[in-house]
Amino acid sequence: MKKTLLLVAIGFGLTLLVMARGIWVGLSAPRASSAWAPAPQVAPTAAAGQEPGPLVVQPRPPDPGDLAQLRARSLGLPVEGLKVGELRDTFADSRDGHRHEAIDILAPRGTRVLAVDDGRVVKLFDSVRGGLTVYQFDPTGTFCYYYAHLDGYAPGLKEGEFLNRGSVVGFVGTTGNAPPKTPHLHFSVFKLGPEKRWWQGTPIDPFPIWASSG
Repeated sequence: MKKTLLLVAIGFGLTLLVMARGIWVGLSAPRASSAWAPAPQVAPTAAAGQEPGPLVVQPRPPDPGDLAQLRARSLGLPVEGLKVGELRDTFADSRDGHRHEAIDILAPRGTRVLAVDDGRVVKLFDSVRGGLTVYQFDPTGTFCYYYAHLDGYAPGLKEGEFLNRGSVVGFVGTTGNAPPKTPHLHFSVFKLGPEKRWWQGTPIDPFPIWASSG
């Protein structure tokens, strides 16, 4: 009888030991479902339905100081072969219920688009509205130059690349919401905020920058 009770006690003890070990392993093992991972970085938008782009702005009257800084940079024209007298100021035109805040430069499809200034390519972005786009910061990180509706990028162009004024950025096209039979460059300039966000800033009409030098 004593021998039987001893065997039962030993068996019960072994069972408790196995259960305790199982609980300890379960608590100490990493769990895939609770493992932390950084969230994907997505540029925020100002409101539902908006995509990143320079139309997410902080409107304000034009600052003469901004125009003076840009004129001092002697910006080049963004389309190869373009003359100042061919520019048309479409900055205040209406587009789909909002102000255009850019100038459209008509040119044959495939015409080379040129960097207007020295500066770094901060973002290459394919958007619904702008199609293939390039965001370039000026060397001081004060202004952003935006090139949109490109038919394609310059071969090898990449984010982080430093462009010199006159470098090929891409080619005139109709990507995004541009009319398929009206190839043109949508070009804009905006002043960056303190956060230096490539998708956000205060729009500046670039037409007077060149018109004063024409």
